[in-house]
Amino acid sequence: MMKNFTKMTLLGAGLAAFLLPAMAQTSSAPANATAAPSAATAPATASTPAAANTPATSRPETIQQRKVSQQDRIANGIANGSLTAKESSGLEKQESQLNQEERDMKAEDNGHLTQADRAALHQQQNQLSNEIYQDKHNAAAQHYGSGEVDQRAERQQDRIAQGVNNGTLSAGQASHLEGQEAAINKEANADRAANGGKLTPQERAKINRQQNHLSKQIHNAKHK
Repeated sequence: MMKNFTKMTLLGAGLAAFLLPAMAQTSSAPANATAAPSAATAPATASTPAAANTPATSRPETIQQRKVSQQDRIANGIANGSLTAKESSGLEKQESQLNQEERDMKAEDNGHLTQADRAALHQQQNQLSNEIYQDKHNAAAQHYGSGEVDQRAERQQDRIAQGVNNGTLSAGQASHLEGQEAAINKEANADRAANGGKLTPQERAKINRQQNHLSKQIHNAKHK
């Protein structure tokens, strides 16, 4: 019996040794099965569709886009009176000079702008942008009365603003027209100051003639 018991003991130990690896594989299977879903819920990487659909960072404005936006801001200031004719003339003169500088740069490099050219123009446009902001937010503003002269001045400004906004007036043309408008406004203000805040019939007729002349210039410039 002792011999039979020993044989049975050895046989049981051998069978256990044979079954242990299979049991180990079976017991590890659930762990691997649960690990797979956790990987599926991991944050999307750059290669996943979710990341590909994420909006890209907006690119900085080009030279042309900045010119358009600057002109829009000036046109808005002319129309709402936050820019006087004198301020508008000065800003448009600078814009015109920048445009000429850009043309000169392109002429030197077969119609192209170098990286250094672009950096220089952007820097100057930054400076002009600051000046537009300061002029639109300072104490100076264009105020219009209810009289004929004031109403004509406002209509002229609206026509210039429209031309600047839609591109029918170049920066140089707008600067020239606004310079004349500023001169007329200055003359009207001086006449009023000399006559207790009013214009004499002769002064009113003279300013109307000047406005007539300016009106024709605005028309001609917008339709060139």
